[in-house]
Order: sequence, then C-alpha cells, then structure tokens
Amino acid sequence: MEQGKKWDLVAVASIPLIMTLSNSMLIPILPVMERELGISSVQASLIITAYAGVAIVFIPIAGYLSDRFGRKRIILPSLILAAAGGALSGVGAWFFKESAYPLILSGRLLSGIGAAGASPIVLPLVGDMFRREKDVSTGLGIIETSNTFGKVLSPILGSLLAAFVWFLPFLVIPVFCIIAIAAVSWLVKIPKKKEKKPLELGRFISSLKYTFKREAGWLTAIFVIGGFSMFVIFGFLFYLSSVLETAYHIDGVVKGALLAIPLAALCLSSYLTGKKIGENKVIMKWVTFSGITLLAAAMLYCGLFPAMTISQLFFLMFVSGIGIGIALPSLDALITEGISKEKRGTITSLYSSMRFIGVAAGPPVASVLMSQPSALFYTFACVAAVGSLLALFAIVPGRSKLSALS
Repeated sequence: MEQGKKWDLVAVASIPLIMTLSNSMLIPILPVMERELGISSVQASLIITAYAGVAIVFIPIAGYLSDRFGRKRIILPSLILAAAGGALSGVGAWFFKESAYPLILSGRLLSGIGAAGASPIVLPLVGDMFRREKDVSTGLGIIETSNTFGKVLSPILGSLLAAFVWFLPFLVIPVFCIIAIAAVSWLVKIPKKKEKKPLELGRFISSLKYTFKREAGWLTAIFVIGGFSMFVIFGFLFYLSSVLETAYHIDGVVKGALLAIPLAALCLSSYLTGKKIGENKVIMKWVTFSGITLLAAAMLYCGLFPAMTISQLFFLMFVSGIGIGIALPSLDALITEGISKEKRGTITSLYSSMRFIGVAAGPPVASVLMSQPSALFYTFACVAAVGSLLALFAIVPGRSKLSALS
C-alpha cells in the first residue's frame, strides 16, 4: 500500500462502521421501544425503514454532488446531519415522552439523509485516494470488512447500551459521528490532480446515459448482484433472529452474540479477499461467481432440508456469509476501478442504492414466507442463482471496458 495512506484508510473505514452501527444496533431493541413508547410493531419497524428509505432516495443525489464538488465536501456535512438526527431522536425519547415517537422518526429521517451522503461516497473516495489498482482493491476490502464488522458488533452493542437506558443507542450516534468527522478532517488527504471543469448537469446526465448504454451488461449485473446479496443475507438474518426467539427462547445479548458468528465469517472473508484479488479483473469475476454460487447452494440445501438442527442452520449461515464476503470486495473493485473519477461517485452511489433496496426488502419478504421455510429458502436460492448466472455471463472482463470508462 502507498506510503502514508494507512491512517487515511482507517479514517475512511470508520464511516461505514459508524453508519452501520447507527442503524443496525437499533434492531435488537425494537421490542423494547414498542413497550416504552406504546407503539405497534409496524410503527417500530418504521424506525429502521425510515432511515433506509430516505437514504435510497438521497444516495444518487449525494453521489452526483460528490463528483461535482469533491468527496470530503459532501461527507463531512453529511456526518453532521447524521449526528444531528441521532441527537434529535435521543433527546426526543429522553425529554418528550408524549411526542417522542414523531421526534424519533424525524431524527431517523435526518440520519438517513446523512448516511446517504457519507457511507456510499466512501467507495469512490477510496478509488480517488490510491493510484495503483491493487491498493484500491485492498482498500475496498477493508471498507467492506469495516461495514460488516459494524453488522457483527451492532446487535451486541445495541443490547448492551439499551440495558442501561433504552434510548442510549440514539445518544451515542452523535459521539460516533464526531469521531468520524475528526478523523476524516485531519487524516484524509486526497491526492492533488489536474483540475477539470465539472460538466453541466445536462451534459453530465448525457454522459452517464452514454456510459450505461455502452456498458449496460456488466454494470447492470453488478447492481443486481449487490442488491440480491443484501436481500438474501438480511432476509436470512431476520429469519434466524425470529427462530432463535420463538423456537429456542434466546434473546438479548446472547441472541446478538449468536447472530454475530455468521456475520464474522462475512467480515473475515471480505478482508482476506480484498487483500488477495489485486487488480486482476478476471479473478474478480470468478471470485464473484464462486461466492454467489456458494450462497445459492447453501440456500438450496436449506430449502431441501427445512427440518435441520440449529447447528446445521448456523453452519449454512456461516457458509452463506463466506460466499457473500468474497463476492462483495470484487464487486466494489470492479465498479470503482471501471468508472472514471468524474462519474465514479454517481455510479457507485446508484450501486449503493441497489444494496440498500436489498437490505430493505429482505426482512419483509422473510416475514411473509416465515411460515413456509422451504418456500423462503427456495426464493433465496433462486435469487442467488440469478446473481450467479449474471456473474458468469454478464461480467466479461476481456470484452467489457472494465478500466476507467470515460
């Protein structure tokens, strides 16, 4: 890795970690919120959905603005918005019991807008920071590891904080954001490059349309595979979380620790893959195909044998985590290194939006099919199989212009 860039990367990696914590650590305490606020389960779920839903809308806008005005100029104000949203939710829960829920929901919307302008911009920022593609791939692997480590830590941390005061997870969000703001402000230095006059919006949109028309095959494949991967893993997590409570009566910190086990596999495999794939796009294609195929096989086995033991279910969740973990850094590297810097923020943000859609869609679908486990897992297997076929046939490094498309 380029000399003097390790601390820059640590600072950047803190962003997806903190943004993941800001959302996922609330999931295990939703039942507590229902009791404390006197709200329904649907209202409680909106605390998560509002964050993800508004982020999906604002991510492409933030990506375009980062292309036009610079990554740090968008990330820093976005982190401030995320901090303000967490503070609003926490203060509302603490001091305004009668109107706490609307204030919490408003804070979550504000945090979602902040998340849209922070976490997704990290991918193009890493691409800007390094000159060598090998270093970009390594950096993106670390970013995915940080993102996944946030998911590993979230259920445990959220349960621990809520054990003291139920709304404490809201109040730590501003603290986390301030740490990220300080780290990015002081440590991240973007290499100076020859200044280009930003394209006007109309010309920029025309340029994007040309890029998508020219490279529709592999770009669409990466978008869909990323969204499908998040759909399956979050749907499976929702199912596993429900089974642990209803069938095995395991909840709280213990449940959070158990859910962290398969996510740890995703975290470790992301890190190792990012270090090994280098700049070879053929390897990235086959690693993506292998990972998603492994995911499809695990889901198919679950569908064929739904009456498995909890240890078998955890093992297959572990295998699924490895499959997704080795695919995601390759997808990140393909799309980041294959797009010119002038359009990188916008296109990687669209990719992030697809992943957010998968995160938002997985749990509701799992809840609908929960009573029919075989149907649920066959659905996941089919979705993963489509992703595997797209990786095999649509990502063709030898034919596609997978290198800094202008």
